[in-house]
Amino acid sequence: MAVRVQPRQLAFALPHAESLTRDNFLEGPANEAALSLIESWPDWPNRIMLLVGPEGSGKSHLAAIWSEQAGARSTSAHALNPAAVPGALATGALVVEDLRPGDFDERAMFHLLNLAREDGAFVLITGRVPPAAFEVELRDLRSRLRAAPLVSLSPPDDLLFRGLIVKFCADRQLSIDETVVSYLATRIERSYAAARRAIDLLDAEALRLGRPVTRALAAELLRNA
Repeated sequence: MAVRVQPRQLAFALPHAESLTRDNFLEGPANEAALSLIESWPDWPNRIMLLVGPEGSGKSHLAAIWSEQAGARSTSAHALNPAAVPGALATGALVVEDLRPGDFDERAMFHLLNLAREDGAFVLITGRVPPAAFEVELRDLRSRLRAAPLVSLSPPDDLLFRGLIVKFCADRQLSIDETVVSYLATRIERSYAAARRAIDLLDAEALRLGRPVTRALAAELLRNA
């Protein structure tokens, strides 16, 4: 006897717009100092500032807010090369995103910091760990990076964590109620990255099954994760 197999519905990962405006930035004790830095521009303690925090903690969101205020251009630390430095600083303000150990051109970075100082340009550098925590071969560059004032973002408190869950759902146009928020907030790691991963998985599973996002679905997902 032939057995009929039910076809499995496929979930397609459609792009979703994440709002990076000031109005959509969630404030809390974890990011208070970083937000204060952005909003205090141009009255910074130094024209070159470091913004450091864990994955998903809002560094790019804050950088986008500052870029809008300052007319700053943006580049990744990985993509920066010596020839591109003058053009990158053309507006007098630049965001350098995601500075990682061993993943950037040290000479380009050194050239950037020198030219920024000569031109009086503002530079905001983001990263997950402070430069003091990794090796930099160029001694003068190492000294300048470690001398730059640093503002840190901390792990989220309970109120901010719940707000992040709601925001990530709103970015994906997912409708959830307080029972789902409470369930997730007490059962996943309290980190920005964990909240984003959980909502990404929940969205994909709800789409695949053609079901609404409920506490029961969240429980099934976490149980099988």
